[in-house]
Amino acid sequence: MAILSAKAKPISKGKAAVVVAAIAVIAVFPLVFTNPAVTEIAIFALMFMATSEAWNGFAGWSGYFSLGHAVFFGVGAYTFAIIANDYKLPAGSGLFLLMPVAGVVAMVAAVLVGAVALRTKRHTFVVITIGVFFIFQLLGYNLSITAGASGLQVPTPYNWNAATFNNPFYYAAAILLGFTVGLYWIIRRSAFGLQLLAIRDDEERAKGLGVPVWRVKLSAFVISSFPVGMAGALFAFLIGQIYPNTVFNPLFDLSWALMTLVGGIGTIAGPLLGGVVLESVQQYLNLYLSNADIYLIVYGVVFLAVMFWMPRGVVPTVGDALRRRRGAGEATIAATNNGGTDSSSEGKATGSLAGVVQEGGK
Repeated sequence: MAILSAKAKPISKGKAAVVVAAIAVIAVFPLVFTNPAVTEIAIFALMFMATSEAWNGFAGWSGYFSLGHAVFFGVGAYTFAIIANDYKLPAGSGLFLLMPVAGVVAMVAAVLVGAVALRTKRHTFVVITIGVFFIFQLLGYNLSITAGASGLQVPTPYNWNAATFNNPFYYAAAILLGFTVGLYWIIRRSAFGLQLLAIRDDEERAKGLGVPVWRVKLSAFVISSFPVGMAGALFAFLIGQIYPNTVFNPLFDLSWALMTLVGGIGTIAGPLLGGVVLESVQQYLNLYLSNADIYLIVYGVVFLAVMFWMPRGVVPTVGDALRRRRGAGEATIAATNNGGTDSSSEGKATGSLAGVVQEGGK
């Protein structure tokens, strides 16, 4: 049996500097921009950056596109609301501790869904995930535990300072994002990540190399559901009231896929770029324009523009351009150095010839 392994490369100084700068900006953002409307946009941007990263960690690296990850978002939201209400938990910062619990319940749902859906081929898998999504949405409307179309009220911390009310949610979203990016950065540099990429490139060949294909796909599917479930719990806590159509929302999956494709599928930075730009634009348009669905037009225009000029996504295209430019610069420097050496040698040869002529004249 062939064994796939990955050798981790040290992170470059430039990338490390970008990471440190990004962490610093995220840390001070709500302290600099104190407008609640701005911080709320930032919360959603961080949340969708994390969920897009999780979606990409499965779909982008395995090649199995899922249009049912919103199931785990909804499961996480309802888990949070049901536990908080049934146990009459006090509204406060302690409710953030329910986010990992919601993520674990979402993982259980992912095991049940993935155990069946991932035994099919890629195109069939997409159709199955769509069907599973609508099944869960219908369950949300019809189960008594979810209160049906009436929705569930979530405890709201009314004693928090109104000026900084969004800050705890913001930093919870930032921690979720940091956790998700760190998780997939580790996976990408591991043998497990290499196995996922092998499945994406050629599933049958990967199986021939000894990769436990179904187990690897299921593991990646379940892992990706954990951050999405936690994001659903954070969404429920932030909004304060959840309904089946708001947490089991088909536009979530389309948004995550679009953000990933625009930024660069299969990369770490791509979903982050797509998430921060597109979700911020969506929230801004929803906040300041009366037509709440106009962002769909913007999404469509951006998607078509990127697919036309940058079919691989922004991050891979820009990265290749920078590498070509750097390579051309290094080639120019090398040619200049070689040219200088040749000139110097030519000068020495000319001087030697002149000396021979002079000596011959004597």
